[in-house]
Amino acid sequence: MSKLLPRIGRRRALTGAVAGVVALGLLLWWLLPLGEEPPRGTITISTGTPSGVYQDYAQRLRTALAKDMPQLKVRLLTSDGSQENVTRVATGESDFAIAAADAVETYALKGGRGADRLRGVARLYDDYVQLVVARDSGIRSIADLRGKRVAIGPPESGVRLIADRVLRVSGIDAERDITPEADGIGSAPRRLREGAIDAFFWSGGVPTDGVRQLAGSFPIRFVPIGPDLVGRLHREGDASRYYRATNMPESAYPTVQNGAAVPSMAVSNLLITRADIDPRLTEWITRTVIKSRDGIGAHVHSAQLVDLRTAIYTDPLQLHEGARSYYRSVKP
Repeated sequence: MSKLLPRIGRRRALTGAVAGVVALGLLLWWLLPLGEEPPRGTITISTGTPSGVYQDYAQRLRTALAKDMPQLKVRLLTSDGSQENVTRVATGESDFAIAAADAVETYALKGGRGADRLRGVARLYDDYVQLVVARDSGIRSIADLRGKRVAIGPPESGVRLIADRVLRVSGIDAERDITPEADGIGSAPRRLREGAIDAFFWSGGVPTDGVRQLAGSFPIRFVPIGPDLVGRLHREGDASRYYRATNMPESAYPTVQNGAAVPSMAVSNLLITRADIDPRLTEWITRTVIKSRDGIGAHVHSAQLVDLRTAIYTDPLQLHEGARSYYRSVKP
């Protein structure tokens, strides 16, 4: 009997080892197609401003892509934001980009060149609209912006689209009722701290480094954007339907919010491409986007929200053929 026990132990160990190998094989099959040569070549991804979440996310995605596709060179192009990114992809200047859903829809509604070629790869995470003022500012509502110096973002940014709409439905003419400034997240925090502007709009994942760093050196406050305003936006129709009334979580900027959520509105971000981009390449990139969530999310908080179950919802764009192939391959 004593001689039998070691045999049983060895058999169980062997069985466990085999099971482990099978499990590892299944995991590798999900992560990377076994025996398939990774795509190679060069692609360009249009991102955003250096202080924004788009740029941070894209830099870390490039690192993840390098691990899965060592022979694929990824060029990153900084930009003013969503509007410029959509244009670049549609016109062939860039192969992939991150853009907010409202900017994608607006480009199509305006009849932008190449709009019909745009395709979705994945829904990523939500941008939160943030209206930032000094803590001791008398600005408590959108209406209080009248007569003030307000940064509404660069002309080709996603925040400019949103700021213009928010001001308009609030009865404020951006050209006559305020002094509009074109600062984005790269310069607006510094100018607010210096007193050169009274407020700035920003739309981005939370926390955004530019806002977080400002809060660490200068007392700020967020002006609430309530659900009634979002309702007025929805009544305008068109791309405004992509805005959602929500609360910016209290954990976004703890030193500013002091445990309180801030009424705001959100819009989803998409990874976009064109119909003519190679399906196999797009399938591999989609796979990397999904499987790198935890690694990127450890540094870019917004990326933690990338989810296989919601990634397929790239409205207003239909999924690219390659992205659809990936989602079908992992469907339960």
